Amino acid sequence: MDRLYPVHLIHTSTGRPRPTVVPCPPPLRPLLAASALTTALTAGLLAATPAADAAPADRYARAAVTATNAARADHDRARLHGQACLQRKARSHARDMAQQERMFHQDLGPVLRDCGMNAVGENVAVGYTSGRAVVRGWMGSEGHRANILNPTFRRVAVAAAKDGDGTWYAAQVFGRRA
Repeated sequence: MDRLYPVHLIHTSTGRPRPTVVPCPPPLRPLLAASALTTALTAGLLAATPAADAAPADRYARAAVTATNAARADHDRARLHGQACLQRKARSHARDMAQQERMFHQDLGPVLRDCGMNAVGENVAVGYTSGRAVVRGWMGSEGHRANILNPTFRRVAVAAAKDGDGTWYAAQVFGRRA
């Protein structure tokens, strides 16, 4: 079954990280599995994986960014742009989830500090077989939708990775610089 994980959002306008966890809906549809472990990213960056493995994951991540920006346009929000540091964090997190075969949030404090952001957010999911499907899932969840449509955010990175059984894990990281 496809699963979404609660939203974890940090704003540091007060100088202190404040996480907000929002419950997610029950699983949305049956899981469709694919093949071996793969990792990908967007914004023109490619993971250090064989080309044959990188292509599906890259398409997944690019489709998720495109769908995210389409959803934002439908709600009169600014288009999000890629950022290399956020991309590294998304890629690393998608890989970690796939390797551990479990979905979880990363600590967003290092994302905030390392990437020079004053606000960051993250959506994660497992089991969605395409970038468009995962964004549809996130848009159907109040907290995840809030991250996607948050007018504060100006940057986005998406990465996807498969575990050994072919299950997709996705990480979407948002940010805004001071």
